[in-house]
Amino acid sequence: MIWIEINKEEPIYQQIYVGIRDQILLGELREGDRLPSSRELAGTLNVSRTVILEAYDQLMAEGFINSKQGAGTFVESGALLESFQTSDVQLTYDKTACSINTPKNLIDFRSGVPCLEKFPRKKWGSIAKDVYENINPSLFGYHSPEGSEQLRNVLATYLYRARGIRCHSNQIVITSGATQAFTLLAKLLINSNTEVLIEDPVTKEIPEIFIERGARIIPIPVDQFGIQTDRLSSKRRKSIIFVTPSHQFPLGGILPIQRRIQLIDFAKGTNSYILEDDYDSEFRYSGQPVSSLQGLSPEQVIYIGTFSKILSPSLRIGYLILPISLVEKVKNLKRYTDYHSPTIEQVILAHFIQHGHLEKHVIQMRKLYKRKRDFLIACLKNEFGNLIKIHGASTGIHLVGEFNFKFSKKILDEIKENGVNIFSVEKHALVKGNHDNKLIFGYGNLTEEELEEGVRRLKNVMKYTFLGR
Repeated sequence: MIWIEINKEEPIYQQIYVGIRDQILLGELREGDRLPSSRELAGTLNVSRTVILEAYDQLMAEGFINSKQGAGTFVESGALLESFQTSDVQLTYDKTACSINTPKNLIDFRSGVPCLEKFPRKKWGSIAKDVYENINPSLFGYHSPEGSEQLRNVLATYLYRARGIRCHSNQIVITSGATQAFTLLAKLLINSNTEVLIEDPVTKEIPEIFIERGARIIPIPVDQFGIQTDRLSSKRRKSIIFVTPSHQFPLGGILPIQRRIQLIDFAKGTNSYILEDDYDSEFRYSGQPVSSLQGLSPEQVIYIGTFSKILSPSLRIGYLILPISLVEKVKNLKRYTDYHSPTIEQVILAHFIQHGHLEKHVIQMRKLYKRKRDFLIACLKNEFGNLIKIHGASTGIHLVGEFNFKFSKKILDEIKENGVNIFSVEKHALVKGNHDNKLIFGYGNLTEEELEEGVRRLKNVMKYTFLGR
């Protein structure tokens, strides 16, 4: 494994970059050695994945490492420097760390991963072939930072129909996934004096991005309906408010209209922006998806969307829908970040949506995920009976199981050693101690056989740890 002692004296990405660079120059990391994925290393060091990507990008730019699509990131040849004097950063590397005590048939309940085998490869490939054969050569050049006009026009129409979003195409900026969208917003809106009111619990990477910009995080608790808007009344100053109103992550609440109105009124009264992360909202299993918050107040709400859950994380296509006053500022930030997101993929996606394939895919996947959800709930009830309470199962591709006992890191590690990777809600909690009895069961990318076996393995560990038999 790679490990580094993080200090507050210099940027975190710089410390990681220097540490890995020094190991390569010293020959402790050798030509062809595979580095951990950005997600693995972020988890090991307990830092934002964005930080790891910045460090890897710098190492790649300087020729220390290279990335091979589908294979990973590797140390380049010719980077050993004789008699190199290392920096003060202490870094160790163990090439076997990722596999120690981890069964080859690990069942991974990680949330947020769609059913990868159901990606519409034939249809996507057919459209891609047609695009490449008939493409205007100008599309191979540089383009505007806001992204493909064709995709933005298609998105504006689709999102109004599917999510109730009110915007013109010139309010949309295409990003390389939701993480980049949040990073751009953090650079634009946050400084050392900014308060960010944020749901608690929350996707752990979100506050990390804001904290890196110097934000002061104010946790606002959630209940079964989402963020508790009555807790906002004492925070009467301009701030940034982060919410997942259509499907709260990780507890799954859907914010009712009364709270949505309270939230918008608070934002207007304090001249604050609401950041709406529309997490997993397309996959609602009873009735239609809940309309967006943005549709109620387009000038107060910044909407963040992505195709990672409904199509594939590897597409790296997300988008921001912005109030008119912020569009040019975000475009400039995007230009100086990566100039623009890949254009050809945007054009392929535009055709995919325009011809109705996305909506057909969502309908098919909703049926599939509902079957998986129902099967998982049946397995959990069969193994745990009244020892488990299910939360947040109406929408999305994960649910939460609440137990009468707490899951320490030691117990979660033991569960992993027995072939199940699962996380507690506590991992995502800003205020600790309230959610260590809840586990997150992501089921999007697991088969029914894997779901059943994963629950069985979990029960086997727990019956000796908690149940006394």
